[in-house]
Amino acid sequence: MKVAIYGQNYVKQATQEAVKTLIDVLISKNASIFIETEFTTTLPKTIQENTALNKFKTLDNTFDLLISVGGDGTILRAITFVKDLGIPIVGINTGRLGFLATIQNEEIEDALEQIFKGNYNISQRSLLSVASSPTNKSIGHINFALNEVAISRKNTTSMITVETHLDDEYLTSYWADGLILSTPTGSTGYSLSCGGPVITPQAKSFVLTPIAPHNLNARPLVIPDKTKISFKVDGREDQFLMSLDSRIITLPNTSTVVIKKADFKINMVELLNESFIDTLRKKLLWGEDRRN
Repeated sequence: MKVAIYGQNYVKQATQEAVKTLIDVLISKNASIFIETEFTTTLPKTIQENTALNKFKTLDNTFDLLISVGGDGTILRAITFVKDLGIPIVGINTGRLGFLATIQNEEIEDALEQIFKGNYNISQRSLLSVASSPTNKSIGHINFALNEVAISRKNTTSMITVETHLDDEYLTSYWADGLILSTPTGSTGYSLSCGGPVITPQAKSFVLTPIAPHNLNARPLVIPDKTKISFKVDGREDQFLMSLDSRIITLPNTSTVVIKKADFKINMVELLNESFIDTLRKKLLWGEDRRN
């Protein structure tokens, strides 16, 4: 099995311990191990000098698995390597909450054992594909997001107006700090913190969630994922910010942002003893009484 390992470029003890455990298990399984080049520089010398390990800058379809070590944010960066290759992603959680990265350090050995035996499911996750009119080079070829696309103000404390169309039909103009378009995967992230609903990964829906709207009757709206969504921003500044997961782009107010469901999906590895409902209950502490 050909396995890629990815993590973010800062030193964290829990991450280094997880990588060491991963490498030991993968070597015992005779796997071909490739570590992302920049991530390698944050790891101990013993790992950097291990001749059994290889490096990668880009991925291709010969890889069987990508293991992301960190939190959900690390997985969001990892998908920029996976793109439309369909490589299954495993999330090792050395971060905090972790709706996508659910395997803890002490579970790595057992989890990999099950994965190598094929005892897992694939959870397919929809993405958002972004374009602008006129075309803006700053969007580039990584024009997709797994969690959300967020429109927000820049260099001002004043609200912006986000004129919104669904399938070319005018919906409304949100007067707010910004607007989030979230996938089901992203519904437990930024959108949730702004009052949006939780959506199960299998649902064929997106959700529009305003950020601190001036009009209190501006509520989150669930829409079919086949909808084409377009945004036009107006405000006191000539520019606005658009974030695609963790990537931030500055666009002029003359731009029209057009978003559709991407024509590919991300494959997340889900162990047989895991489920979205189970993760939701654990992470949000549903059913627990913390009043005392």
